[in-house]
Amino acid sequence: MGKKTTYKKLILKIILITLSLTLTIAFFYAQFMKSEAIETLTKVDAKKTTQLVFQSLYSAMEKGWDRNDLEKIIKRVNNIDSQMAVNVYRTQIVADEYGDIPRDLEARQTNKMVQHAIKNDEILNIVDDSAIDYYYPIEAKQECLKCHTTAQENDVLGVINITYPIDDLKVSLSSIINFFLIFIIVFSLIIFVALFTKFDKYLVKPIKTFVININSISKHKDITKRITIDNNIEEIDSMQEVFNNMLDSLEYQFYYDELTTFPNRKKLLETLGEHKDALLLIVDIDQFQQINDLYGDKIGDDILKETGEILERNIPEKAHLFKLHADEFAIYYPTIISPEEIKSFALQLNGVIENHTFTINNSEIFINITLGLAYGNDFLLNNADIALKLAKKKKKKSLIYESSMNIEHEYEQNLKWTKKIKDAIKNDRIVPLFQPIVNTQTKEIIKYEALIRMIDENGEYVSPYYFLELAKKNKLYPQLTKIMLTKTFEKFKTKDKQVSINLSVEDILNESVHDTILEKLYEYKLGNRVVFELLESEGIENFVEVKEFIEEVKQTGAKISIDDFGTGYSNFEYLMKLNVDYIKIDASMIKDIDKNKNSQMVTETIIDFAKKMEIKTVAEFIHSEDVYKVIKKMGITYAQGYYFGEPKELD
Repeated sequence: MGKKTTYKKLILKIILITLSLTLTIAFFYAQFMKSEAIETLTKVDAKKTTQLVFQSLYSAMEKGWDRNDLEKIIKRVNNIDSQMAVNVYRTQIVADEYGDIPRDLEARQTNKMVQHAIKNDEILNIVDDSAIDYYYPIEAKQECLKCHTTAQENDVLGVINITYPIDDLKVSLSSIINFFLIFIIVFSLIIFVALFTKFDKYLVKPIKTFVININSISKHKDITKRITIDNNIEEIDSMQEVFNNMLDSLEYQFYYDELTTFPNRKKLLETLGEHKDALLLIVDIDQFQQINDLYGDKIGDDILKETGEILERNIPEKAHLFKLHADEFAIYYPTIISPEEIKSFALQLNGVIENHTFTINNSEIFINITLGLAYGNDFLLNNADIALKLAKKKKKKSLIYESSMNIEHEYEQNLKWTKKIKDAIKNDRIVPLFQPIVNTQTKEIIKYEALIRMIDENGEYVSPYYFLELAKKNKLYPQLTKIMLTKTFEKFKTKDKQVSINLSVEDILNESVHDTILEKLYEYKLGNRVVFELLESEGIENFVEVKEFIEEVKQTGAKISIDDFGTGYSNFEYLMKLNVDYIKIDASMIKDIDKNKNSQMVTETIIDFAKKMEIKTVAEFIHSEDVYKVIKKMGITYAQGYYFGEPKELD
C-alpha cells in the first residue's frame, strides 16, 4: 500500500493541480487573444491612421501644393509621436508622369512589402510583440484621374507605410469579460469534477464499504469480524482502527472473564456448537462462599486466579480452559479417550488441587474441588452440569455423566419446584419487592422497580433464579405475571412515584396477560406512572406484535424501557424502531465500570446513542461509591442498586 494521505492534503492537492491547469490554459488563451488582437485590432487602427494621413495629403494636393509641401506634411505627422514613422512611396505610374524620386525608386526595387502593396495588397508586418509595419495601397479613384491622366481607376498610385509601437494594445472589453467568465466556469467545473472523482474514490466508496461491513457485522451479530478497507486515507484508517478496537473490547468483554482472563461461558458455548467429539469437565470449588465470607472477596478472587493457573498447567496441550460463573471452571478436551483415562484425568486434577497450598496474607488455605464430566458431541455442558450436581449431592469427588442421570435429575427438580410454585400461588406467597431508582445527580428516589419473589415455608424470600424458568416450562408463568401486575397496581394506586414492571415477550404474546395489562391500566388509571421493562432476548421475530403492544400501552400514558441493554433488544436497529423511553444498561457493564476501561467505552457509546435518540438511561447494579461516581460523571440519568437500597416491601 502506498503512502497515506489526509483529506486536507487531498483537497489541497486537487486545488493546486486544478489551479495550475487552469492558469496554464488561461496563459495560452491570453497569448492567443494577444495574437488575435495584433492581427485584427492593430490592423484596423493602422488602416484608419493611414487613411487619415492620405486624406491630409489629398487635401493638400487639391490645393495645388507641390512635392515639397507634401514632404513637410509628412514630416509634421512624424513629429507627432517619436515612436511612429510615416512614409509615402509613389508608384511607377506617378513617377512617369511627374518625375521619380530616388527614395521611391529604391523602395520599389528593394522593399518587398512595398512591391506587394503596389499590387493592391494591404500588408501588415508584425515586427515583434512591440511594433508593427503597415503598408496601405492608394487606389486611383475617379476624382484622381483629373491629375493623373495616364492612370486608370483602381490603379495603385502610391503606398503609405506606417510604423508604430503596440505597447498600448487595445482589447475588446467583451472579450475580456467573456474570457474571465469562461475561466471561472472552467475552473469551477474542473474543481467539481476533480473533487467528485477523488471524493467518490477516497471518501464515498470507502465509507459505503465501511457501512456495509458494519451492517454485515450487525446483521450476523458476529463481533469476531473486523473491518479491513484498503485505502490511502488516514481518516478512514482512523475510523477503521477505532471501530475495530471497539470490537476488540466488546469481543474481549463478551468472550473473556475479566478476573482470570480465561475464555468465558459464551466462548465455551460457541466451541461446543461445533459438535465435535470431546471431553468436557466442569470444575467446582467446594464451599467457596465460605472462603469469601471468612477472608473477603479480594482473597477469594486471588484464589480463583491461582486455581485457574494451576488447572491450565495441568491439562493436556490440546485442551482449553474456560472460566464459568462464580467458582466454576470448564476444561474442553477435543479428543476421545477411554472411560478409564477420563477417571484417571479427573483423579489427577483432584489431587493437584487438594495438595496445593494457597498462601494468602501469611495464611495457608486448602480447597477441594468437585468434577462433573461428560463426553461425546452433543449436550456436553448440560450433561456435565448434571453430573456435577449429582456428584455434589452424593458427596463424590467426580462423576461421569450417564443418560439415567438426566431423567433422575430433571424429574426430581421439576417435582420439587413445581410443587413449591403451585403452593406459593395457592397460598398467596408470590409477592413484589420494590427497589428504588434514583436521580443520578441528586440521589432523589424517582421510582421503584417491582421484583418478583416467592416466600418459602420458612418465611424467607426466594430469588426468581430458582423458579422462574421452571414456571415457564410448566405454564405457570402467566399466573405469576398477573399476580405481579395486580399487586403492584394495588400498591401504587395511592403513591405519587413511578413503578417499573418487568414483562417478557411471552407476556406480550399471551392473550390473558395482555388483557390483564390493559384492564389494570384502565382500571387504576396509573398509565402515566407505569413503566414496562421488556425482558429477555427471545421474541425478536415477533417484532410486529411487540411494536403494536408498545403503541397500545403508550396510549394510556405508560412508558417503555428495554432491560439489560446488551442482549436481544439491545440491537441498535431494533431500538431505533421500538419507541422506547428508557434504556437500562446491563449490569455486566456497570459492576466494575470504575476500573474497567472497556466497560466505560461501551457505556459511553450507549449513553451517546441514547442522548441522540432522546432516550433516558438507567444504570443497575450500583454497589459502591466508586461505581456511583463514575456513572454520575458519565451522565447516566437514573441509577439503581444495593448502594441506594435493596429490594424490600413498601410501607
